[in-house]
Amino acid sequence: MKPQEPIKTGQSDMFRSRLDQIIHMGHEKVVLADRIDWQFLFDTFGEAYTDRPGHPPLPTRLMAGLQILKYADDLSDEELCARWVENPYYQYFCGEEFFRHALPFDRSSMTRWRQRQGEERLQALLQESLAVAVKVGAAKPRDFTQAIVDTTVAEKNIAFPTRCQADPPGAGAFGQAGPRGGH
Repeated sequence: MKPQEPIKTGQSDMFRSRLDQIIHMGHEKVVLADRIDWQFLFDTFGEAYTDRPGHPPLPTRLMAGLQILKYADDLSDEELCARWVENPYYQYFCGEEFFRHALPFDRSSMTRWRQRQGEERLQALLQESLAVAVKVGAAKPRDFTQAIVDTTVAEKNIAFPTRCQADPPGAGAFGQAGPRGGH
C-alpha cells in the first residue's frame, strides 16, 4: 500500500491553529519547503511500497522532510522528534497543515523507513536537497566538485596482542613444575 499524502484543505478549524497563520512565511524552512520538488520524492519513494495489506505507511513528505531536517541541522532521531513537536517550522516543512502537540509516529519508524527505502532512494533525497540548495543560492555547483573524507574513524590494520602472544614462552608452565619460592 502506497502512502496517502495529506490533502491541504485550506479551511480553518475552531480548535486548532493553522501553521501558515502562525509562522513567518519568509522563514528559511518555509522557503525551502516551497522549493523542494515533493512530487519527485513521492514518485521515488513510492516505488518501495506494494499494494499488499498491512499497516499503512506514513506520508512521504513527513518522512522525507524529517530526513532532510535531520541532516541539515545535524540531529539524532531523538533530538529531531523532540524539536518537531515544539517547532511549527519543522511541522510546516514536513507538510502539516495544523500544529500538532504529539508525534504522529513512533520514533523507530524513521529507522525502518530508511531501511525500507535503501541507499539508492536516499541518494535521490540527497540529490534533491543539493539541487534546492543551488536553486536558493545556499550552494554553488562548484561546491560539489571536491569531497573531503574524514578517515579518523576508518578501521586500521592493527593487530592487538592476544593472551597467547603476550605470554612469554613457557609461561603456561608456571605453577605446574619446579620449586616454589626457592624451597
